[in-house]
Amino acid sequence: MRLALRLHPDSVCAAVAAIDVDVTRPDAGSLQLCYIVTGSIDDLRLPGLAEPERGDALWQHTCFEAFLAGPAGGYLEFNFSPSTRWAVYRFDSYRSGMRIAAEIAAPRIARQMTPDRLALQATFALPALQRDGLRLGLSAVIVERSGGKSYWALAHGPGKPDFHHPDCFACELPPP
Repeated sequence: MRLALRLHPDSVCAAVAAIDVDVTRPDAGSLQLCYIVTGSIDDLRLPGLAEPERGDALWQHTCFEAFLAGPAGGYLEFNFSPSTRWAVYRFDSYRSGMRIAAEIAAPRIARQMTPDRLALQATFALPALQRDGLRLGLSAVIVERSGGKSYWALAHGPGKPDFHHPDCFACELPPP
């Protein structure tokens, strides 16, 4: 299924016309996300390609994110950088109990760019306890060469951008 991210009402982004995400479940144990940014890609501040390893504070730069919440409470935050670095964090509840989810295997990340399109594909295994009844939040932080930063999500909660807000978990993940 293809989902469109929306620009936060307090954000401005001259370089990006749209961000869509293709969501696919190749099987019950995995999820594939393809973030597609259209616009003037040369006007974005993108990190160079790096080794595909775990990194921290990726959201301070152009970064794509996914949040998964199971029916039992708590949620996971996945960060995917255009550099191919990544991070996964586990939360017990809203912004509480954050820790590195070391048990999550490294995702496979690939990026393709043209002057008017950036595609980042991330494929990763779903934790065994979080394969059914999942709520999905998708988001992106976009940094322009001018230094401007914008926030995109399936849905936004009230107030400032906050991808952890329950309103952002706007999609029920379909079965494979």
